[in-house]
Amino acid sequence: MKVFKFGGASVKDSTAVRNVSSLLAKFSGEKLTVVVSAMGKSTNKLEEIVQALVNRDKNLFETNLEELTQFHIDILGNLFAEKHFKVYHQIDETLELIAKKYDEPIPENRAFLYDQIVSLGEVLSTFILSAYLQEEGHKAKWVDVRKLIRTNSTYQEGKVDWNKTEELINQTFLPLFDNNDILITQGFIGHTTEGFTTTLGREGSDYTAGILAYCTNAESVTIWKDVPGMLNADPKYFNNTVKLDSISFKEAIELSYYGASVIHPKTIQPLQKKNIPLYVKSFLNPEDEGTIIQQSTEKDNLTPSFIIKKDQVLFSFTTKDFSFIVEENLSDIFDKLTKAKVTMNLMQNSALDFSILVDSKKVNVNEFISIFADDYHVKYNSALQLATIRHYNEATIAQLIEKKDVLLEQRTRHTIRLVLKDK
Repeated sequence: MKVFKFGGASVKDSTAVRNVSSLLAKFSGEKLTVVVSAMGKSTNKLEEIVQALVNRDKNLFETNLEELTQFHIDILGNLFAEKHFKVYHQIDETLELIAKKYDEPIPENRAFLYDQIVSLGEVLSTFILSAYLQEEGHKAKWVDVRKLIRTNSTYQEGKVDWNKTEELINQTFLPLFDNNDILITQGFIGHTTEGFTTTLGREGSDYTAGILAYCTNAESVTIWKDVPGMLNADPKYFNNTVKLDSISFKEAIELSYYGASVIHPKTIQPLQKKNIPLYVKSFLNPEDEGTIIQQSTEKDNLTPSFIIKKDQVLFSFTTKDFSFIVEENLSDIFDKLTKAKVTMNLMQNSALDFSILVDSKKVNVNEFISIFADDYHVKYNSALQLATIRHYNEATIAQLIEKKDVLLEQRTRHTIRLVLKDK
């Protein structure tokens, strides 16, 4: 059995849904688990609905819900000739669940509320895709992942109970392949022991594919995207990008850590444990090779990879008595950073100062400095870039620092990180 994952772009409209059906037809006779994200930008719209609900803005709530409804109804109208199909009723019922939320008490736990509403984007998309596949003659069945993946009650970041999840999948999911070739299910969501819906956090749909592959000992996972595979740099910033044909699980985790738009480590880790290869391929050109992520590190250093983070702020701390920065200071600084929920992209210390780099949009500079003002002098530089090169050489470094000042540099055998400011 293979696991396929389709993101929002791959099911963004009726043409995209038809393309998924055509793609799956190329695997006729194979057993496929198909994990699907919410259609297009539906998750964003559902987040706006949650915010309008919390703010008690009825007009905005109803406007957003109407836009979400019309978006899905338009897709249905383009896929199905008649409205008597069961899927219309499923969509109406699901949207009605959201509509009723406005007249219900708002729970104190906003993360809980978020999960109960935003998770329905995946439910809507899988209802539509499974109905269309069945209409096109695929032996496909809709499956509710909320009855399969068990998590704790950390809403918006559910932690998987692997033993219970594996038990549920083996008992209720795998037997469905006896009468079906394709099982369609939702990414991004799970359930608690009480039966409440949870979401799995960042890159949750990819993670769902990894969970299902691990628990079923799948042959492989393929993530279908609108790009030919994993590239060595963001084409928005670099010309002549190169596709990475093959990298190791370790390299993918490294690239993700440094900020590359690759597969999240939590998706890779369960696959790495069972040596299940992960493919990143184009749903526009499914015959192309794409990228394979697997155990071997043999090809990791063949192509330099570039990762750019823009709009960075560099903060530097010194003690007010100009004494050395020691463990006690670092412990205090980290404690304050944790309480302020500030995430560092880079850190470095010398005898007299400690520096961190953060995303400017995630921190208010004046408020941030005030947190440390009693104990430290804090200076900062803004409008910076963090450039990372994996498997660098002097030519690639020269390419990046042209017309820039280097404020900070960190270098290891395989990776160089540079904090840069335009001259």
